Amino acid sequence: MRILVVEDEVKIAKSLEKGLSAEGYVVDVAYDGDMAETLADANSYDLVLLDWMIPGKHDGPGLVQVWREAEQQAPILMLTARTTIGDRVEGLDAGADDYLSKPFSFDELLARVRALLRRPKAHGGNTLKSGSLSLDVVAKTVKSQGKTVHLTAKEFQLVEYLLRHKGEVVSKDQLLDHVWDDEDRVQHNTVETFIANVRKKIGTGDAVVQTVRGHGYKVG
Repeated sequence: MRILVVEDEVKIAKSLEKGLSAEGYVVDVAYDGDMAETLADANSYDLVLLDWMIPGKHDGPGLVQVWREAEQQAPILMLTARTTIGDRVEGLDAGADDYLSKPFSFDELLARVRALLRRPKAHGGNTLKSGSLSLDVVAKTVKSQGKTVHLTAKEFQLVEYLLRHKGEVVSKDQLLDHVWDDEDRVQHNTVETFIANVRKKIGTGDAVVQTVRGHGYKVG
């Protein structure tokens, strides 16, 4: 899952990048609103962490409004030292999905990130399912046909992304964008290799990863 962090305080931005990357997310960082706009135009993000007070043409709420007017629908979690009800209302009314006051616990931030990533697909709890395949995003466990499946970190991220887009055809380029960092410099054949490995591990029952020839892959 690819996350955009928009935060002008370098120490906080680096800490968020390090912590989220350790949890398996692909993270891009923008230190001002202008850089954030450029990155959001060039990439598709699954979630945005957005500081309220950022330099650039727009502040946090202004940037949210720009993105919503452009029909960019990625969930947005606003981070801010402002704590008044009026400030909170302004951010939410602009189109943000949630609000976290500084200073915050990283564990709470992770919980809110997971909740926002669940929301668009209306998944229940922390478990993503397709047929006999289930994946717990918190415990980092996968089961197929009732048996625990041991996946590598990258295989887990691949299966998680496919399950979050259950029923949709996901292209190889989408998987490269949302599962691998740009610096990994992987190619389409790397995706094919990982899909093959995942198929061997989860089996060929009702949880099979389907190939949609010429388009990509689909679960469910």
